Amino acid sequence: MPLKGMQKIREKISVQTLAGIGFVLVLGTLSHFFYAWSGENRLVGIFAAVNESTWEHLKLLFFPALLFWVLEWIFGKKKPNFLWLVSLGLLAGTAAIVVSFYTYSGVLGKNFLVADILTFVIGVLVAFAVKNRAEKCSPSVVTRWGGAVLFCILLLCYLLFTVFPPHIGLFLDPNTGTYGFPA
Repeated sequence: MPLKGMQKIREKISVQTLAGIGFVLVLGTLSHFFYAWSGENRLVGIFAAVNESTWEHLKLLFFPALLFWVLEWIFGKKKPNFLWLVSLGLLAGTAAIVVSFYTYSGVLGKNFLVADILTFVIGVLVAFAVKNRAEKCSPSVVTRWGGAVLFCILLLCYLLFTVFPPHIGLFLDPNTGTYGFPA
């Protein structure tokens, strides 16, 4: 019986989705180091983690998933509600990281590297699951315009909050007690 269930899951997950998940996991993991490898280049730091804050770790999902989905759109079928689908996936995936990280670290009183990595994996899986599920819905004027507005807000936040981070816990580097780019 369990084998039948696994077979149904495999039938529902496309090769393209699996490739996307793998792409985001690998590129997201590597992007954790891009800023240091670039000699702390600020332009690289806009798109890659510049410190150990929760916010900066959300970029490990946000930009690699965005890149994959843009490439998927360029080389695949053009969906009229593309920005809505991407926005939902990115918002759900990053929210899953935040919720799972603060839940487990709050319950245990500290965080662990293995659990931190698992929160990233959970976020990637949630992002793809939500985007794929939303693709089954019919596009509408609301999803087209709402998606464009939501996407612009999300992108603006990710582009600005490394340079001008709000002074709240989400943006605080627990190792240095600083926000945003290292001084």
